[in-house]
Formats: sequence, C-alpha cells, structure tokens
Amino acid sequence: MAKYKVDITGINTSEIKVLSNEETTNLFIRYQNGDLTAKEELINGNLKLVLSILKRFNNSKYNMDDLFQVGVIGLIKAIDNFDITLGLRLSTYAVPLILGEVKRYIRDNTQVKVSRSIKDLAYKIIKFQDDYISIHGIMPTSEIIASNLGIDEYEIAYALDSLKDPMSIFEPIYNDGGDTIYLADQVADLKDKLTDKDMLISLRRALQKIKEREKDILISRFIVGKTQMEIADTMGISQAQVSRIEKSAIENVRKLIK
Repeated sequence: MAKYKVDITGINTSEIKVLSNEETTNLFIRYQNGDLTAKEELINGNLKLVLSILKRFNNSKYNMDDLFQVGVIGLIKAIDNFDITLGLRLSTYAVPLILGEVKRYIRDNTQVKVSRSIKDLAYKIIKFQDDYISIHGIMPTSEIIASNLGIDEYEIAYALDSLKDPMSIFEPIYNDGGDTIYLADQVADLKDKLTDKDMLISLRRALQKIKEREKDILISRFIVGKTQMEIADTMGISQAQVSRIEKSAIENVRKLIK
C-alpha cells in the first residue's frame, strides 16, 4: 500500500471520477428536479473527497472498508441537504459532515467507556453543529453552541475531547533514525508529587481573587482555547487590550501563588 493511498475493497480508487464545479451544479439542478440518477452521479463523483478524509485514519487500528461506508453516509447527507444557492462548494459543506460520521463511528466503537452524560452532551454538540452547518453553511462558534445548548463554553471542548479515540502509551511519537520514543516515555510519574496538588489548589484560589475580567480572559484563552481576537470581538474591546489584560492577569496569579 502506498503511503498516502487508501485501499478500499472492490474499488479502484485511481479510476474514480472527479466532478467539475459546472458538472456538480448541473447534477444538483437535475437532482432537485427529481432525477435520482443525478444523485448517484453526485455520490460517485465525490468519493475521492471521502477518501481524502480517510487518509488521516489510514492505519492498522481501523477497518478502512467500514470507515469508507460510514464516510459515504456523511457524503449522502451532505448531498441531500446542500443548497446550491448559498454559493458554497460542495466539498466545503460536505467535509464536516463526512468527518463527523467517521468520528461518531469510531467513538461508538472505542474500547474506552465514557460517562453517558458526557457522551450525550458531545452528541448534542455534534448534532447542533451539523444542523447549524446545514442552515448557515459554516461551523458555529463555541459561543453560539454554548448559548443555544445552555452550557458553559469550556464544557464543549471537555465533552468532545472525552470522545477522542484513545492512543496507546506504546504508540511511537518520534524516530530520527535512532531509538524510537514512545508516548509512555513522555508520561510523567506523578506519584507522591504533593507539590503539584498544592499548586493546583493555589491556582484555583488565585483565580477567585483576581478581577472578574482577568479571570474571564484566562479561562477563555487557556481552557476554552479562544484566540485573543475572538475574545476581543466577544468583549467589544481591542486585541491589544485583551493582550494587556491577559499579561496583567498572569502576573497577578503568579504573585498570588508564590
């Protein structure tokens, strides 16, 4: 198997047709007028899009035939809900749906058991993202998701991260031609490190003592994962102001935990 090739049983991937933008538009017009053969042509003409997404999962851990079928389901959903009047390319709209289907399949088949409530929240988030994309053609921000689902923004990353496919501690992460470094080599031994627990307690106390705006920015930056520009837009201030407040907040926290 070539390094960047995805092998699917019964399919010669090198012979899969790729549609032009004009062909795609004409086929959508035919499909929306009731021509089901046009839908089949749209599916077959975008199979390479599915294969391109599967490259990131192309290793011995997954059955590529199964993932391909799941990815095609995502492609069909995209074709069924795509609106050519939005002026988007089908690939732009379809990629999140295909990727979402593949990730859901992997999450449902993972050996790691995740809390039902967290898993349910993750699926609610993913469903909201899919619905939002089908309506607006773009991925919703964490602020929009949190507002509509009635949750805090940090819960979004927490829920979705809990469903990520686990990595073996014996997974090789670096090799420069010499000894291979495995994930286990990079995992710290936290036994009896009480100072780390003390530091976490001190950090929590410090966050309660700094200004509310400073606390909000630190949480948005380092827990939610927002950029300074995103925070600036949300708070109605400049990116430079966010940067100054962030630096001040970090300095204040350092003083409080010494």
